Amino acid sequence: MALRERDLWVFGYGSLIWRPGFAYAERRPARLAGYRRRFCMTSIHYRGTPERPGLVLALDACAEGECHGIAYRVEAAAAEAVHAYLRERELVSYAYDERHVTVTLDDGATVEALAYVTNTAHAQYCGHLSLEEQAAVIAAAVGPMGPNHEYLLQTEASLVALGLEDPELRALAALVRGRLPGAPRDSVP
Repeated sequence: MALRERDLWVFGYGSLIWRPGFAYAERRPARLAGYRRRFCMTSIHYRGTPERPGLVLALDACAEGECHGIAYRVEAAAAEAVHAYLRERELVSYAYDERHVTVTLDDGATVEALAYVTNTAHAQYCGHLSLEEQAAVIAAAVGPMGPNHEYLLQTEASLVALGLEDPELRALAALVRGRLPGAPRDSVP
């Protein structure tokens, strides 16, 4: 495998925030314009099964949207290995498209970063679900990586810890909490 000549930037907006799975030289808050973070992809490999799919986050194109997340800088010497790892992790069913996007770092500088965005033509795309429908799926699904709700709640907690706002994700998390076993009966939508 040839060594890259420059560092690789990777944009994380979901589980890559709290479980990147690779070594990095730098981790910075970043913003990506033109996309929204949404639970718009079914998960049949990690947070659900083919018989009972879960939902995972994807970047969904939206002209007026923006997504706050984390940009990781991977040193050039490790870039090829990290890229291969990310392809194995993120392209398991090719429901994501691999793209290079321009992200704005917390100091206003911009960098080209690798990101995985939803493939709206893929059978796993489900961008039509309401928050209530998403909550019903997420509260019930379990896959090899664990309960689907853990993925949502860990992402929410990570965003809060970073001081990043995502009102839709926060509203979805509240709906899911109300559906979990032990939730007060009157909080179930």
